[in-house]
Amino acid sequence: MAPKPLTFPGIFSALLAFSFSLLLFCYPIIGGHDYHDALRKSIIFFEGQRVKWRRDSALHDGSTAGVDLTGGYYDAGDNVKFGFPMAFTTTLLAWSIIDFGRNMGPELKNTVKAVKWSTDYLLKATEKPGVVYVQVGDAYSDHSCWERPEDMDTLRTVYKIENEHPGSDVAGETTAALAAASIVFRKRDPAYSRLLLNRAIRVFNFADKHRGAYSSRLHSAVCPFYCDVNGYQDELLWGAAWLHKASRKRVYREYIVKNEVVLRAGDTINEFGWDNKHAGINVLISKELLMGKADYFESFKQNADGFICSLLPGISHPQVQYSPGGLMFKAGGSNMQHVTSLSFLLLAYSNYLSHANKVVPCGETSASPALLKHLAKRQVDYILGDNPLGMSYMVGYGARFPRRIHHRCSSLPSVAAHPARIGCKAGTRYYLSPNPNPNILVGAVVGGPNVSDAFPDSRPYFQESEPTTYINAPLVGLLAFFSAHP
Repeated sequence: MAPKPLTFPGIFSALLAFSFSLLLFCYPIIGGHDYHDALRKSIIFFEGQRVKWRRDSALHDGSTAGVDLTGGYYDAGDNVKFGFPMAFTTTLLAWSIIDFGRNMGPELKNTVKAVKWSTDYLLKATEKPGVVYVQVGDAYSDHSCWERPEDMDTLRTVYKIENEHPGSDVAGETTAALAAASIVFRKRDPAYSRLLLNRAIRVFNFADKHRGAYSSRLHSAVCPFYCDVNGYQDELLWGAAWLHKASRKRVYREYIVKNEVVLRAGDTINEFGWDNKHAGINVLISKELLMGKADYFESFKQNADGFICSLLPGISHPQVQYSPGGLMFKAGGSNMQHVTSLSFLLLAYSNYLSHANKVVPCGETSASPALLKHLAKRQVDYILGDNPLGMSYMVGYGARFPRRIHHRCSSLPSVAAHPARIGCKAGTRYYLSPNPNPNILVGAVVGGPNVSDAFPDSRPYFQESEPTTYINAPLVGLLAFFSAHP
């Protein structure tokens, strides 16, 4: 007998019904969110270099290595360019456009610009064959200072991977970013799209031929900030999956099928973020099967279904919890990165299932596409203020939002307000100040509350108060969809 689909607000199993009652009714609902306004602000965050209280910075990046590495994004509240999370951010922004660009309205062009700002940098970082520049800035030097990027005088050391010192993880993610972006520009700028795809192919060949984790050689530079804990194998599959989607070449399909077990596609299937691509791999590849084109990818759909079941409230899973207020929570820092990335996959997979008229089997019951959309929307609404504190975790959205975010240029006086230089240690008093940040970093989503829904609006609590690009990137796609389907 086929499992009975779960719908919302249809029939739930007793266990799930109880769980949802806890998640939905234990705090006041603000409701009526302006998802389009939130979308607009989430993209403004990526234009942080161009808001009125900012000036140019890092204009000589790469010069010590004889290359131009200007541009790109600082990862979070510091002034370092980490290539691994920057590439992941780019992949998720591109995926947001691919799946939800039709829902973005006037913000589509701004999202495309945000992708190109990053891919222009990644092209420069991969221009030399057999080399990928993966970081600009000494993180320890940078983190010892609290200064505006315009005043930056910390070490701008350039780090790279090469044949003798590989980094299949960051190179694989860079492949994914370039390949996904090539789809975005396929009709908008065919020549640029071809450049991105050709570069993605070259970087992938480098990543696959010279295998290894970038943190093995660059441990002192990238750890513990963006150390590859999960291994590089998932990024090779991830890169191949995006190359298959972008190029439609049989060689990448064969690579995926051949290496599924070797590269451990079935491992940690409920993880997705800058270091672990497993859930993303399975959801992305499952689309091929659900569209009726690829029976040879059946095992990936089984993994994707398992991932979905592990996220359902009321189904016990050791690595996924929900706070009393209904926020998805995973151990480790900056929890909102998990919330937005996993919710993005919930929404994307629900659309693929809807197209195929399928549900997800979960033991004796099953989850419908409508339920998955509801779960994703629930997380978005929590971020925007439907939570026990009544606080929006997006800066500049709603009446109440974090005012003391862990972000250097937001917390220090702008150059316009304070033209004189503020030195490395001179900024400490602003870091420790109880006063709100003088500059509002509109659209920034912070790491968020703890598992008990408590949030310290304080700069030193960086795991809760620091925004990152890879929190915002998947949220762009989520907000685009819900702005069209509130």
